Amino acid sequence: MPRETDPLVVGRVVGDVLDPFTRSVPMTVIYGNNREVINGCELRPSHVVNPPRVEVGEGDLRTFYTLIMVDPDAPSPSDPSLREYLHWLVTDIPASLGPSYGHEVVSYENPRPSMGIHRYVLVLFRQSVGRQIIDAPGWRPNFSTRDFAELYNLGPPVAALFFNCQREPGSGGRRR
Repeated sequence: MPRETDPLVVGRVVGDVLDPFTRSVPMTVIYGNNREVINGCELRPSHVVNPPRVEVGEGDLRTFYTLIMVDPDAPSPSDPSLREYLHWLVTDIPASLGPSYGHEVVSYENPRPSMGIHRYVLVLFRQSVGRQIIDAPGWRPNFSTRDFAELYNLGPPVAALFFNCQREPGSGGRRR
């Protein structure tokens, strides 16, 4: 896909979170009642309360993947001082299966943006050494997908998707 039309480039995921990479593994992410994540789609916070169903890759069950979900727009797109906020980290996901078969290192925290439209990025890496011991980071804010991948020798991503999410009308604020 030409760089100019790649939704990850247009949505500034490549640049803000990832370096350019070539997708080499299929990944499908579905929330709730069949709300499939298509790059740049809009999902409401009420749609993403629970972890999505993720269908990962191809290959045999000796191939393992790591899945990371971050918010590069925390706490707000105009001041992303907590970039990247870590929402989910699952390792040792066997090929052709989903995160429920992997090791949840950091539990899923549902998106709850308070200001502006946030991008939520799901990134998939192929683990180079099979099953891998990966420590949970000591914090969620200011996580770096690039640094994490380098620390654990994950190499470039093999797939990534992102969706947009903003606060729902009537979800708080002043009461009368």
